[in-house]
Formats: sequence, structure tokens, C-alpha cells
Amino acid sequence: MEEFDPDREDVLQRAVHAGIRTILCPIDISSGRSLEITLGLKAEGLSIQAAAGLHPHQAKLLTPELLAAVEKLAAEKRIRGIGEIGLDFHYDFSSPDEQRKAFREQLALARGLGLPAIIHSRAAGPEIAQAIREEGSSNGGVLHCFTEDWEFAKTMLDAGFFISFSGILTFPKAGNLRQIAARIPLDRLLVETDAPYLAPVPYRGRRNEPAYAVETAALLAGLKSMPLDRFAETVTRNFNTLFKI
Repeated sequence: MEEFDPDREDVLQRAVHAGIRTILCPIDISSGRSLEITLGLKAEGLSIQAAAGLHPHQAKLLTPELLAAVEKLAAEKRIRGIGEIGLDFHYDFSSPDEQRKAFREQLALARGLGLPAIIHSRAAGPEIAQAIREEGSSNGGVLHCFTEDWEFAKTMLDAGFFISFSGILTFPKAGNLRQIAARIPLDRLLVETDAPYLAPVPYRGRRNEPAYAVETAALLAGLKSMPLDRFAETVTRNFNTLFKI
């Protein structure tokens, strides 16, 4: 995203210094700029992976050509997953029907390609769960930036999905979310930034970046009553399992 244009290489170096070893960056397949920048990123000591898809905000842009572009990236083994895809009924950048169509077509694409899906859900939990049941999810995936209730988390866990938490988990008023996070099985947890948004405490209000994911990991480690280094090993193993790295 353009927020990182001034210092993208420095951002990657700070990630390395913070202990980050792998970043997966979802590509907006409707933006050639996103594709070019993400697939060109390199930093010593850092593995940079990619996923690709059409976010629900851009669902109205769905074309067979864009789906073919994702399929081509998968055939070339340049992406590890399909996403972000999903439903967002909080905003109306694309209509609900446009979002439903794009989501289901991309779920089918992920199933056909044998890749996991990175799912965005906002005010859409029941429909997300229904689509997963009806379209199938043999390759699983991750429910990203989780903020919803335990019932939805449990439904997605039962469907074989991982649950990923962002800096929201560290916010003072996120007590209910922390209670849910504590219930997620250790082998189904992932950590993310959602950069440039949702910087965790103590960086809240700043532009978020990968190095800050350590703060979210530290909080989760505390919820699981385990040392950060051991928690980091577990989350890394979860990531590698899901994305076949």
C-alpha cells in the first residue's frame, strides 16, 4: 500500500530485527501495482510469500480475467493462498450480491487449486459459514483479523480453519476478544498485522507494520501461559502447515 512507499525496505529490516522470519502479503489482484511490488520484495533473513484474490470491497470488479490471473499465479507457484476474500456488510463499497458472487467463485477457485483461503468477515459470520459449508473447504484457510463471537470461531474451527488475531487484541476494550482468543486451540492460532491499520498497543495510532506483530504474539503467549519464544515456534509451525511452506 502507498503508506509504505517512503520506507518499504526499512520496514522489512525492522521486521527482521524484531524476529519476524516470514511475511505473507495478500495481493489485490485488481491492482497491477500491488502485484508488481509484492512479488518483487526481498530482504535478507526474511521469507516473503504472497496470496492473491479480490477483497469484498472490490467485488464489483470481478471478471473472468481476474480469476484467470489468480489461477496463473497459482500455476506458477507464486502464491500460497487465495485472499483476502470474503464478505463485508459493514461497508458498501460493493453490493452484498456482488460480494456473495465474488466470494463463492473464489472459494471454488481455492478448492480447485488446492490452496487455503484467507477470509475477511465483517458483520457476515453466518453467511461466511454457510458459504464454506456449501462450497467446500477441503484445503482450509484462515479467518483473518478475527473480531467476532465464539460461536462463529467454533464453526470455523470445526470446518478446519485457523483463527488469526491482529493488534485489536491488545486494545484496552478488547476483553471479550481476549477471552475468545484464550479458548482457541494453540495449534489453530495465527498472528497478523492488517498493516497499515490496527497497530497494537503500545504503537496504537501509528501506521502498523510487521515488526509490531510481536506485541500481539506476546499477548497471546500470555493468554496461553507460555514463553513467547515457545509460542512463536508454535505459530510458525501453524503458518507453515497451513500454507505448505
